[in-house]
Amino acid sequence: MPEFITPIQPLQFGEGGIITKKATTAEETVGSFFKDYFYDAINNVEMAERDLENKEYLLATGQIDDAHTVPIAQAELQLSVDLLVSLRNKAVETFNELMRMSI
Repeated sequence: MPEFITPIQPLQFGEGGIITKKATTAEETVGSFFKDYFYDAINNVEMAERDLENKEYLLATGQIDDAHTVPIAQAELQLSVDLLVSLRNKAVETFNELMRMSI
């Protein structure tokens, strides 16, 4: 599983030096939602890839009766990859937009 980058928390200065601010419950919930969504998308791609490899093996060894399931599995894998790439691109666009915002 890929490791996700933990967002940078703003520094607060107190009497004892630097105090790091912990995320609130709402922030943790939103971060968890997006993290879970990306993990699900990655898992869907992995499962679709395993399913395709299995069906290709069964077709190559003559153990499958309906050859039309292989192109269907290929289409499912392609859709899963396209969704994952779209999610990644949207996350990068959002990050870039946030970086362009002035405080």
